[in-house]
Amino acid sequence: MLLAIDVGNTNTVLGLYAGERLVHHFRIATNRSATSDEMGELMLSLVERRRIDPASIEGSILASVVPQANRTFVDACMRSFTGPPLVVGPGIKTGMPILVDQPNEVGADRIVNAVAGWARFKQPLVVVDFGTGTTFDAVSERGEYMGGAIAPGIDISMDALFARAAKLPRVELKKPAKVIGKNTIHALQSGLLYGYAGLVDELVERTQAELAGVDFDRFDRKNPAHRPAKVVATGGLAFLFEGVSRTLEVVDEFLTLDGLRILYGLNTGPKK
Repeated sequence: MLLAIDVGNTNTVLGLYAGERLVHHFRIATNRSATSDEMGELMLSLVERRRIDPASIEGSILASVVPQANRTFVDACMRSFTGPPLVVGPGIKTGMPILVDQPNEVGADRIVNAVAGWARFKQPLVVVDFGTGTTFDAVSERGEYMGGAIAPGIDISMDALFARAAKLPRVELKKPAKVIGKNTIHALQSGLLYGYAGLVDELVERTQAELAGVDFDRFDRKNPAHRPAKVVATGGLAFLFEGVSRTLEVVDEFLTLDGLRILYGLNTGPKK
């Protein structure tokens, strides 16, 4: 089996693969102060709770946007499983040209998402990852990573609003019945969800226009030639925007894990 680890600023997602099949997944809070012993014990307990023999895990791969957590997870894998994980970073084979000014500055998760999306759809892509920050990544018709955009995540936007507005209550982020809220809670939910969906749709459509070589002032969302890119969403909050955003076509919570599996196979050969 393969252990795939995606370390984000807020959450860490772990997946266990048998071949190409994701058989188990776990989501834990990213703890920057955890020791390698603590993290190793936590991962072992998660695995054993699913009645999986740790010895059946023959390899692991790590993508992290939290540099101080890298050594913790590397050491934890070495102590709890068969050896150090393959770490996504400079020098790893991706099978994808990275056409940006400084390839080493691109977050590992963004490249992993692009690789996974291209492997699945083999067409131009816009990948939207709803995390601590929301990232928008573009892949060309030739399978090249073109770059993208980064916006504050919706959780950060909520926290900023509630921290600065003393009279506004903290609300559950969910879809309200109507856009025109009849009370403060519904008004906040409407502004947060539909307002953020507007941000997503604007950035997606501008990205689609650039991939199509169309000036945005002539962009026609009804014209398929102006929308060559498949729009794929991932991340823990992506499900909130399914049916709310007009541009999201596919929602896959585990796209990043699948990309890690693909990269592991490219670099070391697949594990069973």
